[in-house]
Amino acid sequence: MCERSPESLLNFYNRMKNTKTPAPPSHLSDSSKRWWRHICRTWVIEEQNLRLLKLCAEAYDTGELGREALAKHGLTYTDRWGAVHARPEVAIVASSRVAVARLLREMNLADTGPDAPRPPALKY
Repeated sequence: MCERSPESLLNFYNRMKNTKTPAPPSHLSDSSKRWWRHICRTWVIEEQNLRLLKLCAEAYDTGELGREALAKHGLTYTDRWGAVHARPEVAIVASSRVAVARLLREMNLADTGPDAPRPPALKY
């Protein structure tokens, strides 16, 4: 069971401020590494949420790679019969955006202000 008394929150804060900020994974892009550091300095990220943070940064990087490919090659291609199709990168970008949004929401990092189109995230 999770305690929510002011004393337990103060103890948790004191434990967390003495921990070292985790380094971003080396395979992330420079912008995702900067974002990782910003999130870890701004928020108290628990150990189990570091994996979600990593997945979120990876999904963002994947979406950016897909976006760059679309900028280079366009949204569609024509097959050998002359039919026009959406490039596979369109689906990659779309699924990456959904993944980033869901992971941010799961970690309670999404903006859920009073004008948000969806109900607020679950608070555990």
